[in-house]
Amino acid sequence: MKYILAIALSIIFQVSFAQEDATRGYKVKVGEQAPDLNFTLLDGTQHTNQSLKGKVVVLQFTASWCVVCRKEMPHLEKEVWQKFKNEDFILIGVDLKEDLKKVKRFIAQMKVTYPFTIDADGSMFESFTLPKAGVTRNIVLDKNGKIIFLSRLYEEKEFNNMINIIENELNLSVEEAGKS
Repeated sequence: MKYILAIALSIIFQVSFAQEDATRGYKVKVGEQAPDLNFTLLDGTQHTNQSLKGKVVVLQFTASWCVVCRKEMPHLEKEVWQKFKNEDFILIGVDLKEDLKKVKRFIAQMKVTYPFTIDADGSMFESFTLPKAGVTRNIVLDKNGKIIFLSRLYEEKEFNNMINIIENELNLSVEEAGKS
């Protein structure tokens, strides 16, 4: 009986791990509308799904203790924020469960200039991810709040793909404006 139970638990664990691997820890999918958003940037600006409409949005989930996040952030600053910040675009760093003093020190250390918010209780993160999902995630929303890209960790090829998706979405909007 113990042997059968051990096999059953092993299978459940493997299926669970395979499902998380297939979803990369997300409970949302590309093509879906973003969950309800309601947050305040460190500068006091309030945002909701409605206020973000009309902009291509990147939500970068991060934390000061995250080594991979630290590796990715200079690339986000230079290759995404500096490149697109003057367009209908916003990149928002979403710090996971850290206090304001720590987040401000983290931003200064990383020398990033894009706006930040603090997800103090993790509810914003959890609205996108499965329980116990790891941080280092970028979620790209189109101008209507639909998810058009989901990343996990930092991998150069995937990161470059994200940049292309942002660029295409911004160019698509320019083309649509020219037709009207």
